[in-house]
Amino acid sequence: MKKVSVIYYSSTGHVEAMANHLAKGAELQGAIVKVLRVQDAKVNDVLDADIVAFGCPSMDGNTIESDEMQPFITEFKIIPVEKKKCFLFGSYGWDKGEFMDKWIKTMISYDFDVIDKFVIHEAPAKQDLDKCFEYGKKLLTY
Repeated sequence: MKKVSVIYYSSTGHVEAMANHLAKGAELQGAIVKVLRVQDAKVNDVLDADIVAFGCPSMDGNTIESDEMQPFITEFKIIPVEKKKCFLFGSYGWDKGEFMDKWIKTMISYDFDVIDKFVIHEAPAKQDLDKCFEYGKKLLTY
């Protein structure tokens, strides 16, 4: 059975809802799934997983959240991940979601294999949550 870690930051609950639907989709396909707020995640939650999904909203300056998510991600600058497959997801508000392109570049530079992304504007609608569920099911096919 494949192991999937879904690690997210959510201040409003939008990204948390996306994370939970992603996890349900992966579980339906038989994955062993851990869903963790980034402040509860450990490096081994990434290293021990076959696939990791990271979720975060866009914050000031079109970046990922700087107090919890960014420091956690930065740990992997020096920890070998050897092309660990990762999926990135999140939401944005006033900006146009450019944070995701920056985040992808960062993850690739840290040697992650970014297999896909999903980003939405504002709060997830039912169809967005349905897409998260479908992405979760698809995670095991990469």
